[in-house]
Amino acid sequence: MNWQGWFTLALVLVMLLGLARRAHLADIIFLGGLTLLALLGIISPAEALSGFSNPGMLTVAALFVVAAGLRESGALDGLARRILGQPQSERRVLGRLLLPIAAMSAFLNNTTIVAMGMPIVVDWCRKHRQSASRYLMPMSHATVAAGLCTLIGTSTNLVVHGMMVDNPETRHTGMGFFEIGYVGLPVTIVAILYLVFIAPKLLPARQELFEQLGESRREYMIEMLVEPACPFVGQSVQAAGLRQLPGLFLVEIERDAQVLSPVGPDELLEAGDHLVFVGVVGTIVDLQKTKGLVPIEEQGRTSRLDRLDRRLCEAVVSPASPLVGRSIRGANFRTVYDAAVIAVHRSGERLQGKIGNIVLRPGDTLLLQTATGFLRAHRNNPDFYLVSEVDEAVPVRHEKATLALVILGAMVVMMGLPDVLQWTGADPQLAKSLDRSRVFFAFAAAGLMVIARCVAPSTARRNIQWDVLYVIAASFGIARAMENTGAAKFIVDLFHPLITPFGPVAAVVVIYLITNLLTELLTNNAAAALVFPVAIWTAKELQIDPRPLVMTVTIAASAAFATPIGYQTNMMIFGPGGYRFSDFVKVGLPLNVLCFLISVLLIPRIWSL
Repeated sequence: MNWQGWFTLALVLVMLLGLARRAHLADIIFLGGLTLLALLGIISPAEALSGFSNPGMLTVAALFVVAAGLRESGALDGLARRILGQPQSERRVLGRLLLPIAAMSAFLNNTTIVAMGMPIVVDWCRKHRQSASRYLMPMSHATVAAGLCTLIGTSTNLVVHGMMVDNPETRHTGMGFFEIGYVGLPVTIVAILYLVFIAPKLLPARQELFEQLGESRREYMIEMLVEPACPFVGQSVQAAGLRQLPGLFLVEIERDAQVLSPVGPDELLEAGDHLVFVGVVGTIVDLQKTKGLVPIEEQGRTSRLDRLDRRLCEAVVSPASPLVGRSIRGANFRTVYDAAVIAVHRSGERLQGKIGNIVLRPGDTLLLQTATGFLRAHRNNPDFYLVSEVDEAVPVRHEKATLALVILGAMVVMMGLPDVLQWTGADPQLAKSLDRSRVFFAFAAAGLMVIARCVAPSTARRNIQWDVLYVIAASFGIARAMENTGAAKFIVDLFHPLITPFGPVAAVVVIYLITNLLTELLTNNAAAALVFPVAIWTAKELQIDPRPLVMTVTIAASAAFATPIGYQTNMMIFGPGGYRFSDFVKVGLPLNVLCFLISVLLIPRIWSL
């Protein structure tokens, strides 16, 4: 091995140390390593930049926008709430949750599924006085396992698919849409059975951080209108979950000029009801996202026409403000500030009466529905002490939900069509042409989501996880350097004495364990990128088809359940579930072992060694 190989090997080791200590800087570490390799001439500029035009990486980028369209349209929210239903036995609830979540995760990025499902599960747990820690980890693990069922289930599959397309040893043939599912489906079934019947004995029951904060919260008073399309119409207050949710209190209902207060749990909600709540910002944001439940502004209207282009901001009234001493209705907020007051907080005091009749004082905190440029226009306005935008407060486009699901369904059908044509023995050229067009099907779906206004262009851009894309794009150049310089072959030679006496099956075992260990310590995409060239060279040394070893890398890089670092979804639920590192080891390590055994048994039989 020449100096370029030794340098590449040393650089990979430094990157591994950096990733172990600073996993959140994976994009910086990979881009830095790629730049250094290109500057030293170890790889050509074309090889260094090849990942940025790779179909796998571009497909991941498009799927971020598709997922944003589904989330912003609320396409899956109502389904998820109906799935959970009323609390029964814990195992039954887990079964009702994990089966559909896994089915969705096979066709949507699992990170997206957890991002959409987590607030719904937490909200359900609050309403029914359940511990979210009993459900969030099983949900995360189920989505990770189900991501192994199709090509688009997780970004790792697409990363390896892109490397297969680029690599001559795999005959430039990528992964079939359902190909990985031959192992992924059995892994998912076993994982769900484990999570429903065994994991509850190991899972902790912890308080959510939100509940531990007690009463030290800023509460607002807000008035909401129940529209005919609201799912709460005809339900009792108790069944709608408007009494149990921590951080939210239903003060009164105004109906046909009558005021119902206090509100009993059996009171049925009707279209046209005005609901007066006191709640923290998070619960108000959740209320705003409920279909058919809209805030009533100070002028007594709901401004449904422009809600989709507006945001929530908090503003504190300053002592010098001309608003002091004036009622909210008299202040003409919409005319003066192009904003509407939808809620008010005053130093723990529970305000009475209509929003428009409240007379403002210095220090009052206003929750405003504003135009998108309000924060920039009024950040330094002396009328307010402080102006800040409320995160995750983008209105949900419920009327676009059906269209978003149709776009998703069409994309899945078109991306799976090449496999169907291949199975049926149809024109192979047509199947190959459609296979190469998968990235364009993803981009077409992303474009339709924006054109159809399922998601705003600005929101679509914000939801693209650039750090993930940079890691994926840079990993292609680093993998190429490991192959070209002989660094990958050197690693294979180290393990060769362990593999040779036992044959190709031993190679599957070793490749799986190396990849899985790196995934638990680093990240899934990084592990796949670093071990892929090792798998290629191992196949060369053993003179076998590299496909089974490549599929081993793909599966092992995703089947990471034993640490919160190993997969993005584990990090997402770590805080909200109140978990500790040891919880993941206790629940995830047995699942790692099960996935390992299933994979080692099936891979040699499905992809011949």
